[in-house]
Amino acid sequence: MPARAASMPAYQRIQSAIRKRIDAGQLRPGDPVSSERDLAKLHQVSLMTARHALATLEREGIVERRRGVGTFVSAPRIHFNKLMSYTEQMAARGLAGASQILIAKTIENEPDVAARLGLPPGAHLLKLERLRHASDEPYAFETCYFSAVDFPGLLNAPLNRESLFALLERDYGVKLGYADEEVDATAADSRTSELLKVQRREPLLRIRQLIYSANGKRLMYVLGMYRSDRHNLVIRRYR
Repeated sequence: MPARAASMPAYQRIQSAIRKRIDAGQLRPGDPVSSERDLAKLHQVSLMTARHALATLEREGIVERRRGVGTFVSAPRIHFNKLMSYTEQMAARGLAGASQILIAKTIENEPDVAARLGLPPGAHLLKLERLRHASDEPYAFETCYFSAVDFPGLLNAPLNRESLFALLERDYGVKLGYADEEVDATAADSRTSELLKVQRREPLLRIRQLIYSANGKRLMYVLGMYRSDRHNLVIRRYR
């Protein structure tokens, strides 16, 4: 055993071994993980140590423990407590995100969206619809709106291969600051259910984001529909 591994607490060695199998694709979402008893025997530790290792992985969202059934690899979950691009969110979970562009065009006569962006009712807008994937599964259906005047040529960029946030910062000199978000639940309609591979009327997490630059300028409005079984909303509150 390498010296570094030998110096790790036993429960961390178990966690590391499970994570490596997941990263290598040997364990995929839904696959069973060895039982506490088998892990204790394999790693020559107590049953309590093996139980602690799995409990910690469960708190991190890596595995899911089903009473009377066993422990299974969880589907990756995305946390929303930081303003991050989808690419960054996936990278934080050790996954490669992918995007399928459904619509990329210039539109007008969207007064509600224009108002959110602080633009005149008839302003020309860029509309970008993308289906977001990870682990070969659809995770989210997002529609982004921008001012056509502020972001000329944006729809010609390789938006299916590159982080939108990174592109805005590099090519348009934008410094992202913060987002105001409205979060609620909605039911999947016929188109969304087909795209996200869920039943019609299944509950979805709906997030409306108005994203600002660091100096408070409205940059983009995003309407996202997220599979509720793939996302956690994490909020830290202080008093």
